[in-house]
Amino acid sequence: MRADSTALGALQQELPELDWTTDPVRLAQLSQDYSWFSPVLKRQLQDKCADLAVRPRDENEIRRVVAACARQRVPITVRGAGTGNYGQIVPLHGGVLLDMGGCNAFSWARGGVGRAQAGIRLAEFDRQAQPLGWELRWLPSTFRAATLGGLFGGGFGGAGSITYGPVAAAGSVLGARVMSVETEPQIVELRGPDAMLLHHKWGTHGIVLELEVALAPALPWLEMIATFDSFDAGLDFCRVLHADSPGIVKKQLAFMAAPIPDYFTSLAEHLPQGCHAALMLVLEASEDAVRELIAAHGGVVTYRKTMAEAKASKRTLVEYCWNHTTLQALKVDKNLTYIQSRFDPARALEQVRALEGALAPEVMMHVEFIRLTNGAYTCSGLQIVRYTNEARLEQIMQIYRDHGAIINNPHVYILEDGGKLRDMDRATLSAAQRLATDSALAMKQRFDPQGLLNPGKLRSWAG
Repeated sequence: MRADSTALGALQQELPELDWTTDPVRLAQLSQDYSWFSPVLKRQLQDKCADLAVRPRDENEIRRVVAACARQRVPITVRGAGTGNYGQIVPLHGGVLLDMGGCNAFSWARGGVGRAQAGIRLAEFDRQAQPLGWELRWLPSTFRAATLGGLFGGGFGGAGSITYGPVAAAGSVLGARVMSVETEPQIVELRGPDAMLLHHKWGTHGIVLELEVALAPALPWLEMIATFDSFDAGLDFCRVLHADSPGIVKKQLAFMAAPIPDYFTSLAEHLPQGCHAALMLVLEASEDAVRELIAAHGGVVTYRKTMAEAKASKRTLVEYCWNHTTLQALKVDKNLTYIQSRFDPARALEQVRALEGALAPEVMMHVEFIRLTNGAYTCSGLQIVRYTNEARLEQIMQIYRDHGAIINNPHVYILEDGGKLRDMDRATLSAAQRLATDSALAMKQRFDPQGLLNPGKLRSWAG
């Protein structure tokens, strides 16, 4: 599917007053995300580009663009800020890039719930919610640029997932206002489980206009780094802080094995060469308890900043965690990439230690401590890999699978190929998995009957 030049010209003629982008250089920029983290995706996606981009200023302009695209059968790719890593917003078949950044109004925050338009940046949401006593439950490392709709459509979680789990956890997303792609677009408010059928679908199942999300109390957080000479001691500290210290309130905890901290050049004075490091955000009132725990595991506190100090410095530890860890490393060495993994809650540290022993230093251990959607305590990995070739990259991921870890492959651009169901056909799915798949596809049929949204990213769509 690709729109012809006549159809594309008709769009601009019909809607000349909209904010269109036609400049080839700018279109190329808008059509890419951070998929260049993967040398595989960089090669596969580097020449993919939208034919036009448009930045609607309100819901009515979105409706007019969508209706015109439906009439002309022009593909639409919805864009937040382009901070994803998997090619989610890269248009495989050209068409129109629908930039949602102009629809960014904050609506309200009260009673532990907030609502805003999908194009609002996460940092701006928190800026407006925190004086009201609330903040987002999850803050990815891209929070300065990333949008609320982008996090919902293509993200996982972030800082805060150590307490509240990922975005997918029940009770996190309460509602979504969604527009269909039809000649007469319909707008529907989806609640709870129905709204979640659009989560992490890369904008293939409907155009999300607004989101209503559960919030966390806004608290005075303290940033700390603890360094360790021993891999095992640092990992044990993280386990105890994560799962065995309920009285310590935390928002973020990541463990970076050597030599990852050596790549954090702007934090070099706080990270002795060759150290292992735990990066964390904890409640200010929990500081003494955290320091006692660090000392008990042979660690040293090398960095401490209050939330106010971190904001004044324009640098937060969150921006060295999650996939910003990979970004920081790539600034130093372009021959690196990464994998994504998740460990079994019953034996997570056993798996981490075994894989460190099997693959270091080719694979550098980076784990984020989280809770799963069922509340279980575990860690997920964004390991940094010294890249040689695609075959070796697949071998590494298979070694992780052989150790019982789940791989979410960040080197593919088909939605279904990234997760644990990648090798399963429909006959092998459980009843619950089949129901979820069927429900999501029914939602796709409801909101995108012509299959115009981000075509080519959804293998299971045959509409």
